[in-house]
Amino acid sequence: MTLRTSYTLIAPFYDLLIRRFSQKLRINSLQRLGDVNGLSILLPGIGTGLDIPHLPAGAHYTGMDLTPAMLKRAQLQIPEGLNMALQTGDAMALPFENNQFDCVIMHLILAVVPEPQKALAEAARVVKPGGRILILDKFLKPNETAWLKRAISPIMGRIATRTDVVFEKLFSSLPELTLNYNEAAGLGGWFRHIELNKD
Repeated sequence: MTLRTSYTLIAPFYDLLIRRFSQKLRINSLQRLGDVNGLSILLPGIGTGLDIPHLPAGAHYTGMDLTPAMLKRAQLQIPEGLNMALQTGDAMALPFENNQFDCVIMHLILAVVPEPQKALAEAARVVKPGGRILILDKFLKPNETAWLKRAISPIMGRIATRTDVVFEKLFSSLPELTLNYNEAAGLGGWFRHIELNKD
């Protein structure tokens, strides 16, 4: 089963499964945006649009997802006055020019895609020098044994999300990025808020 297929099946139930747990985490992450007036902001893996109600007005937002069924639900979340366009696309091969966005918001996507290294590298490519990448996701700590999370990851990764991603491993291969913020967000530090800057 491909992720596109599984998320097409999950789409009608996704909000019920994830909204309550993730809402406060999303709000806390998005508060780091600050003044967005005139900025261009990308949300790869926007899913059903659970971030949309918490986005500040003033920016031009582009939301992208691999699954049309998820985007159909995201479209219903867009309030009048919010400048947002939605499109189908792959977070591991973004259909955008280099240095195009002021900010990339990656909420619960790095642990979903088959190759998170590619997704983070693509975000780094399309964000402008001086721009930011805001991340909310679940990551193992470096050298954490976590045998159960590692054991179930091959199965979970084919259905919904990986459970074995180590952020530091992804970050170490992208020298153009600087780590500004890295704090526990929930579940004993498994979920983290991270902010990166592009030099």
